[in-house]
Amino acid sequence: MTPLPTQQVSRTRKDSHGKMKYRQLADHIISLIESDALHIGDQVPSLKQLQQQLKMSKETLLKGLSELVEKGIIESVYRKGYFVRKKNIAHSFRVFLLLDKMNILREQFYRNLFNQLENRADIDIYFHHHNYQVFEKLIRENIGKYTHYVIATFLKEDVAPLLNLIPDKKRVIIDLNQQGLTGNYSCIYQDYGYDIYHSLHKLKNELVKYKRLILVAHSEAIHARLVIEGFLRYCTETEFSYLIQSEIDETNFQKGCAYVTFSRYDTDDVALIKLARKKKLQLGRDVGLISYNDTDVKEILEEGITVISTDFEAMGKTVAEAIIEDKIVVKRNPTRIIKRKSL
Repeated sequence: MTPLPTQQVSRTRKDSHGKMKYRQLADHIISLIESDALHIGDQVPSLKQLQQQLKMSKETLLKGLSELVEKGIIESVYRKGYFVRKKNIAHSFRVFLLLDKMNILREQFYRNLFNQLENRADIDIYFHHHNYQVFEKLIRENIGKYTHYVIATFLKEDVAPLLNLIPDKKRVIIDLNQQGLTGNYSCIYQDYGYDIYHSLHKLKNELVKYKRLILVAHSEAIHARLVIEGFLRYCTETEFSYLIQSEIDETNFQKGCAYVTFSRYDTDDVALIKLARKKKLQLGRDVGLISYNDTDVKEILEEGITVISTDFEAMGKTVAEAIIEDKIVVKRNPTRIIKRKSL
């Protein structure tokens, strides 16, 4: 183990440049790594040694060491101490990214987040696949190891108690405005009720040729209730005839209906298109379709599907800004309406 010379660390709360004392310790250990005084796998001096050498409190030392652990520079080994984990320490942040799944939309978010943070942060990405046990294991195993935790939830179980284990200022919740969280944390979310209500209003000129509006809402979707609330608000205010069903139903599939779908894998869009072809009904003239979230396929399928689509690239940019600028951001993510021939 390499001793730390006490003369290189100020014994006041802050140095002449106002730097907090625990950060002086962190900076000094970094300098030892950069100068090859400490190598990957080397053990950092023990807390007792650091206290004797630097005359700092145990609390201050632990805070400085924790900052290095969060950045992935050192790692804590139970009952053994702290060890140097990596040589490259150029990045200021270490981000724990936990998503429900990876699809083209999540890829848009991740790609933009990565591009914004490429030279500033290390990003480790994990997936919980809507499994509470996996979610819990990943959260508990990684607390204290990252500077920021960017998390999409979408679980039926209440995950707020787990998320509250993460220091609030390190939390960045995305997509779903998770309820029950405490503290001052960032949240960049979709407002599902607001989005569908205002989007349908913006599409009212296209909707006038239809006699009924049908929302296909799967009960297992976590955000279904919010979408239904916004949908009902629009239909009630405009006195638009409506129906809410859990799947595409051939018995009430007829000319003059416009559908709103938001199934996870776009299976409802496929079922609707097949029925329209079977009954020789033309999409955009006899039957309408509004689908959630844009993809390349929707741009060309049936000459174009009209979509209500949150801007995942904007979400990635906002999350990156919150991390880089060290600020708390609570913001509804922007939603776009792309009008195509299906309506």
